[in-house]
Parts: sequence; C-alpha cells; structure tokens
Amino acid sequence: MTATRPPVAAGRRLGAVALATVAGVAVATQSRINGELGVRLGDGLAAAGVSFGSGLLLLMVLVPATRAGRRGLATLRAALTRRTLRPWQCLGGACGAFLVFTQGATVGTLGVAVFTVAVVAGQSGSSLLVDRAGVGPGGRRPITGARLAGAVLTVFAVLLAVSDRFREPATLGLAVLPLLAGVAVAWQQAVNGWVRVASESTLTATLVNFVTGTAVLLVAFAVNLAIRGLPAGGLPTDLWLYLGGPIGVTFIAVAAAVVRLTGVLLLGLATVSGQVVGAVLLDLLLPSAAPPDATTLLGAMLTLVAVAVAALGGRLRAWSSETRTGTARRDLTDVDGR
Repeated sequence: MTATRPPVAAGRRLGAVALATVAGVAVATQSRINGELGVRLGDGLAAAGVSFGSGLLLLMVLVPATRAGRRGLATLRAALTRRTLRPWQCLGGACGAFLVFTQGATVGTLGVAVFTVAVVAGQSGSSLLVDRAGVGPGGRRPITGARLAGAVLTVFAVLLAVSDRFREPATLGLAVLPLLAGVAVAWQQAVNGWVRVASESTLTATLVNFVTGTAVLLVAFAVNLAIRGLPAGGLPTDLWLYLGGPIGVTFIAVAAAVVRLTGVLLLGLATVSGQVVGAVLLDLLLPSAAPPDATTLLGAMLTLVAVAVAALGGRLRAWSSETRTGTARRDLTDVDGR
C-alpha cells in the first residue's frame, strides 16, 4: 500500500525529529536494562519475553480504559474488514521482538555502544529502501543525495564513537544479530505507522505491535524451554530491571505517531542520534566499563550532524537556489530532500 505524501510544515517535522531523538535515548536505556536482565537470567529469550510481556500487560490496561483506545480498536477492526489495512501490516511487532531478544542476548557481551553500531548499520541502509518502496504511510521518498549522505554519515559517526570497542574480533560475529535486527526495525516502523493511520490511535497501534511481538516470543520461548529447560538464573528482585517493557511502549508509540511526518529514514536517523547520546550518558553516569573518550564524544556529535544533513539538506539547497534566482518562497515545507 502506498500513498501520496501531503505537505508537512517544517516546524512540525523538526518537532517530530526532536521527539524521536528523545525516544532514542530511551532505547539506549532499554538496551542497558534488557542486557542486564539477560545476564541475570542467563537467557536472552527469557529477558525479551519479560520485557515484551510487561509492556503488553501495561497496554492491556491502558487501551480499554481510554476512549481513544476503545475507538481505535473499533476503527482498526473496520479497517481490516474493509481491507484498507492488510493483516501483514500488523506484524511489525515480530521485528520488535527480535530486536528486544538481541538486547538481552548480546548487550551484556557487546555493550550498549557496539550494539548500537550494529543496529544503526542495518537500520540506516534498510530505511532508505523502505522509504524508496513507499512501505510507510508517508509514501514514496527518493534516495536523494542529502538522505544518502545522512545515512552514510550516521554509520560513520557511530563507528567512530565506538571504535575503541572493536579490539576484540570475537565480538564482531555476535554483532550480526543486532545488525539483522536493525534491518527489521525500518520495516517495523513503516508498518506500525500504517496501523496508527488506520486505527487513528497511537495506543492501539502500540498494542498491536506488542500483541504480535509477545506471541512470537511465547512460541520461541516454548521451543527453547522444550530444548534447554528453564533459564539458569531466577527472577531478579531489582525493580528497575522490569522497566524495559514500559520504555518500549513509549518508544513504539512515538515512532508510530511521528513516522508519517518524518518518513522511515529520518525517524531512524533521529532515534539513532538519541541512542548514541544516551549510550554516552549511560557510560558517563552509570559506567560499566571505561568512561567515553574524546573520539566517542566526537562520534556522538557527528550523529546529530547526520540527522541535520538528512533533514535539512534538500530544504537548504532549494532555499539557496531560489534565493539566487530571486524566487525564494516562505512556504518551503520539505526538509527531506524532495
């Protein structure tokens, strides 16, 4: 399903980018929490199930309790009946489940920063293709020079930020899991955006995401339980280890709400910036290893530059061209290279 993208005011889009960046900081925090939970349980799949399951329980209370949530469920059912929303567009949660599993399975070994590198590398390239195909509700978005430069610069910046973490080649093989998860995240954000549009409710779109993801994780956990038995570690008593689910609810809700304003690539770049900044802050405030050095801080700053390039490159180029020809307009609303 594709759609022609309506004009979006620059102020609204930049506000959406700022909100997505804050959500990215929350993702970095979630990665640290789920990674620690996976270490405590000795099972990344069990940690993912706890995280997704707690988020689903929260939504099962919130959605029926709110008028918008109840109306969204009715609207979603009608959209599926009329086939204006296809069932496959409700499967984004499966990708989210895979991402959360990789948090629990790899962050304890890779660390938040290296985990972020792998996710970014997959997400940036995949977002270009998802936008080009018009999978998301924002319609087709061409691979322009500004958008491509922003994606490439983001990958380079994150690699620079964590360059000191690649001294152990053995960790690179484990990084394949979050790399694949990053590829899946772009598609997840696009289809979740369609559920948000069809249901006219961010809460409902988030609930659909968590229902799908939890169902996938339950099946995987049942298979894992039959093969390996119960996790070696018992449930920890530290309450902060169970905040991954609520944080995930917040992130998915933000992504579903703003993707129609930003497009998949720009949403991905903004959340990447937040993730990197969040990872640096976590290493500074709650260090689990050596504090970040100047190279790491420079890389974090470059991710913000990358978002600016992708978001404003086309707008500034058009403004400069029209200024030279004396035809500059005040209604330039495209900050995405079109």
